[in-house]
Amino acid sequence: MNAATGGRLSVVAVPIGNLEDITLRALRSLREAEIIACEDTRRTSQLLELLGLPRPTLVAVHDHNEDRTAARVLEWVQAGRRVVLVSDAGTPAISDPGYPVVKAVAEAGLAVVPIPGPCAAIAALCASGLATDRFRFVGFPPARRDARRAWLETFAGAPDTLVFYVPPHDLETFLEEAAAVLGSERPAVIARELTKMYETFERGTLGHLAKTPGVVRGEVVVLVGGAAPEGAPDDGAVESAARAVLAEGFTGARAAKELVRRTGVDRDTAYRAILSARHGASPEAGEPSDD
Repeated sequence: MNAATGGRLSVVAVPIGNLEDITLRALRSLREAEIIACEDTRRTSQLLELLGLPRPTLVAVHDHNEDRTAARVLEWVQAGRRVVLVSDAGTPAISDPGYPVVKAVAEAGLAVVPIPGPCAAIAALCASGLATDRFRFVGFPPARRDARRAWLETFAGAPDTLVFYVPPHDLETFLEEAAAVLGSERPAVIARELTKMYETFERGTLGHLAKTPGVVRGEVVVLVGGAAPEGAPDDGAVESAARAVLAEGFTGARAAKELVRRTGVDRDTAYRAILSARHGASPEAGEPSDD
């Protein structure tokens, strides 16, 4: 909070589908707000009604007025007002309007308070089954085909799990282009309608999903496994190295860390290799204890 005026900007995450995902802090912040800067005043009015909350002053902040609204929000916070920033769903400023608003208040040295909660990218990632130790959120792809392919090429060698927001009407085309540019054998996941009644996860290779994307509807997050580093060891070499690490007395997280150092595989792969080697270890090798 701004010590001089008491004003603050709270960046509040709201549900992406299931109302039960609203947090207690978010409820309190919305209830105490004097002004809510929101992507769509109608959507936010409906949300407040569903949550049984009072309706304060609502101000639209969207792609066409962000800079102007940022100046107004800054004035309100400087004057000691309690302002809340929300988007239609999920976390504000994450592929949604809000960044200029937050930037203006932060650069003025005033209080910006994050109220964390739902985020489609994180919800999809944590349930995807792809590596989570390194990921890159890249948001919506360009609309034009040639620009989209060039954009995808910039991520072709990235070792991180890639997280995309894809409009449902572009899903089939996007998957075909991603398979061509990133590699048809890359593991991938399509997450639809997260937290809603028809939530689904489709898992497979990019090539397989491009041919059978499933029902195309609702909000879509596409995740693609990271590229293997050049000269990466094959599975047999990793398994052999894992057995050697255990035989040398490394255990638990230290064993996985040592395997990463020796082979260059990602942490999730190292953990799986250590677990596999541990279960296959001979009685003479002993059972590694946890760190």
